[in-house]
Amino acid sequence: MSFISSPKFPQFDGDSPATNTSISYKVQLLETKMSLFQQWAFIVKEALDKSFLVAKFFCAVHVTNTYLCSTALVQGPSMLPTFNLTNEIVLLERISTRNGKAGPGDVVILQSPENPRKFVTKRIIGMEGDNITYIVDPKNSDRTETIIVPKGHVWVQGDNIYNSYDSRNFGPVPYGLLQGKVFWRIWPAGAFGSIGRRPETVDPALKVVEQ
Repeated sequence: MSFISSPKFPQFDGDSPATNTSISYKVQLLETKMSLFQQWAFIVKEALDKSFLVAKFFCAVHVTNTYLCSTALVQGPSMLPTFNLTNEIVLLERISTRNGKAGPGDVVILQSPENPRKFVTKRIIGMEGDNITYIVDPKNSDRTETIIVPKGHVWVQGDNIYNSYDSRNFGPVPYGLLQGKVFWRIWPAGAFGSIGRRPETVDPALKVVEQ
């Protein structure tokens, strides 16, 4: 009887060089992928952290400008001599106007009752209930008129009564249009300091009878 032997194939155990090389390559590839993933994760984390910081900064700026304090540019002849014709930078605080604490003598920045996109700088002359007597057209006559400031309104005028468009033209202003009270001049440097509550020049016929 004859026997046919089966073909013999090479056998490799787990410690063979070929197997170790293959496993080592796969481990290195996995480590490379993990390293790249960790790098990208770190970059994304850093970007998110910085984005949150920037967002917090702008939120803080927004809250400060809207509810606490901000800067404004004042220009034009209507507030001479308190402010010059050239650009002056001032600080205004918004707490007083929001809490109803702004009153006669305060310089305020308000939204124009005729043009919502325009903001003007004036001085509060009278509050609701006050009797205001003023010269209608000081350039051309001494004619005066008297008005009672209605509820929820204020009477504002520029310190330069001869060249100011104010409540004498557009009437009493709703208190809600007041944006803030000007309290400090920061530019020009030579005029750095607080803003007084008394205008340097006044309407000679101006009379305010508080109720």
